[in-house]
Order: sequence, then C-alpha cells, then structure tokens
Amino acid sequence: MKDKERFRSTTESVCPECLRRVDAARVAEGDTVYLEKRCPEHGEFRTIIWRGEPAYDTWIRPRITVPPRMVTRGVERGCPFDCGICSEHRQDACLVLLEVTRRCNLRCAFCYADAGSGKEDPGLPEIEGWYRRLLEAGVSYNVQLSGGEPTLRDDLPEIIEMGRGLGLEFIQVNTNGLRIAREPGFLERLQRAGLSSVFLQFDGTEDAIYQKIRGESLLADKLKAVDRCAVLGIGVVLVPTLVRGVNLDNIGDIIDFARQRVPAVRAVQFQPVSFFGRYPQAPADSDRVTLPEVVRMIEEQTGGKVRGENLSPPGWENPACSFYGSFVVMPEGRLMPLTHPGSRTCCQDEREGPEAARRTVKFMARYWSAQPQETGVPIPIGQKDSLDIFLERVKTHTLVISGMGFQDAWNLDLDRLRDCCIHVVAGDGLLVPFCAYNLTDRQGRPLYRRGG
Repeated sequence: MKDKERFRSTTESVCPECLRRVDAARVAEGDTVYLEKRCPEHGEFRTIIWRGEPAYDTWIRPRITVPPRMVTRGVERGCPFDCGICSEHRQDACLVLLEVTRRCNLRCAFCYADAGSGKEDPGLPEIEGWYRRLLEAGVSYNVQLSGGEPTLRDDLPEIIEMGRGLGLEFIQVNTNGLRIAREPGFLERLQRAGLSSVFLQFDGTEDAIYQKIRGESLLADKLKAVDRCAVLGIGVVLVPTLVRGVNLDNIGDIIDFARQRVPAVRAVQFQPVSFFGRYPQAPADSDRVTLPEVVRMIEEQTGGKVRGENLSPPGWENPACSFYGSFVVMPEGRLMPLTHPGSRTCCQDEREGPEAARRTVKFMARYWSAQPQETGVPIPIGQKDSLDIFLERVKTHTLVISGMGFQDAWNLDLDRLRDCCIHVVAGDGLLVPFCAYNLTDRQGRPLYRRGG
C-alpha cells in the first residue's frame, strides 16, 4: 500500500474474470476512494469508486433498514449467488422491474440488458404470475415494465391493464420513446390501460450525443415523446446515461430542459455508465464517472441554481448508491430547494419497518407521476403572497434531481448489493437485486440474466 493511502473498511466483491467471491477493501488516496481485491487465480484489481467532494466520509451515513417481505431462499453459496431474495438481503424493494421482452429497436453501444435478441417474449399468463407473486407480499410495489424495449409489444396496454386490475397502483414503462413519438394513438392506449409514468431514455439535448451512445439522431423523437406525455398529463422521468467524453458537459442543459417542461417532466435521474451487459471495452479508471463528480457538475453547470448541498444521500438505499434532491420550480423559473443540509431526504423516516417501506414506495409513485393541476378560477400572481405561491407550486411544479450509480464486476461491493432496493423478477418468478441480475464478467457472461 502506498504511503499516501489509508485503509478505510473491508467488504467483499467478485473477480471480474470469473465472478468468484473475494475479499475486498475500501482504500483512500487523498480524496479518492478505491476498491481493492485479489482473486487467487486472476490476481489483483483496483477500481475507483469515489472521486473528490463531497467527501466519502461525510456522505456515508446511517439509513433505514427494512427486511424484504419476499425471502424465498436460504444461504447456501452466499451473496451474490443465492438471490431469490435470500435471507442475507437487508432491504425490501422500492421498485420491481419486469422484463417483458428482450427485443429492441436500437443497438446502443451501452446497454445493461444487452438487448436485441430474438428470444420469445414471456406470455401474458407468465406475466400475470409475476404480478401475483408481488402481490403475495401484501404491498403494492411500484412496478417498472422494462426490457429490451417494452413498447415493441403490441399487447403492452393489456399488460398494464392486467397489473392495474390485479391491484398494482403504480406501473411505469422504461422506454426509449420511439414508438410513443412515432405512432399516433399508442400513448393514449397506454394511458387508458392505466400507465402511471414514463421512464424515458434521454441522454442529452444534442443529436451528436445520441449518435455516439445510441447510433442514431434521436433528439426530435425524444422531444416529441415528452410533448405527447405533456398533452396527456403523463409524468416523465428523464434518464441520461452519462458517458465520459460524450455528454458530461450537457448535464446543466438537461436540467434546464427539465425545468422548462415541468410539470410534465417530474424528475431527472442521471445514471453514470456501468460496465455490464453490452459496452465497448473493459473500463479504465479514467472511464469511470462517480457520484460526487456528478453532484459537482450539476452545481457548476447550473451556475449554482442547483447547489451540491441540496443533493443528499438516500435514507432508504445504501448511501453510496445514489443522491437525491427535490425542488420547486417557481413562476419565474427559479429552482427552490425542498431538501437542505441535515434535512431528511425522500426516504428517511423516524418510523421503522413496514411504515417506512410504504412511505418510500408512495413517495416514488407520487413524484414520478403527473400531479393534478389546480382547478377553478386562478388568482392572479400579483394578488398572492410568496408563501401562497410556493405552496401551490409544491403541489404541481416539483422537480426531483437524482443520480444512481449501478455496480459492475469491477466495482461491486457486496455490502451495497445486500442493501439494494431495486429488484428484478427473474424468469422463475424470484426477485434478484438489479446489479446482481445484470452482472457480467469481463467476457460478458452473465451471473443471472440469460440471453436469447
């Protein structure tokens, strides 16, 4: 260990070559934190996991822990090999993904699902079984229909309608938006079926970005998809995949785009690229985009309109996994923060157990869905005081800015994985934490996901 390094803490990880579980340590060098590990067969690996301010030590903090309701497996081989969820897992789900297709109408350079195979789609009876499995837990989990590209299924409205009819309160579609933009009437069918929200792939405000990441000029389609959601009152979450050298300088413009389109746009969730599924090559530390860098870039590129101190660690997930901030867009366009240093974040609650779990699920559903607009005769702005205006805008014009750092075979920290609250329903109906489900080794071979 170098003189400038200092030992932080131990954890476990996997070998990127063979996915064998190995001991690991978090080690600091200045304000940079690395994950170090050694495989008996394939040697040593060192991967950056935190770069700069806000400092790792000040960011990591206690959180609420609610054991999962759907423990279906005991511990045999240990994490990450017993997912189902196993009895070692520490956190209940806040969002459950159902992959309804492996097909896709794009061939992106980066794709956690490595989508595009010709594998047969799961049938409606199988999907109904997944829904019923979730409802057995006694809570209406938030559901995201994903893929592949779920809008390639002509029966997607039936899938949404079936889930809502069974009692699921929030169903979101994770989509590139192309069919929504290009096929008149399709979004209306999804809305009538009970669609709650659109989780829209949105990598930037310039066509050159889409050319590099998605292989096509797609900006016009993205804008049309957002506009159609706005007309129908369907809430949109913009989801940029952040790739170094491609769109990091566009972060401020993305936030400005979202600000101008509130209340249709409900949130922006920045996702630094992770190296699983399909990606061009094994990552170097220079490829890695860490969460504190995104926090700093948000403040810099918004000219301080969004301050880093108003972006906080989550209270529900592992604090190293994400950040979150909630803002009100005032009539003049100013972003007024609802989250402040030391305040509770979206998912923090003094109440433990199931009550905290329900609160987290409802928070996500509320802030990702379109909000009801005020009815009646509006009172002119000049006749209202600032508090009245603020309270009205809180109901209709909030914008959530967040970041989610998914893990791959190089930076996988099993402490974080055991805390994962984003789960995927595998083909056998068992739940698997997102980063375990999508985990692939250096050659792209999966641990859980099976190709077509």
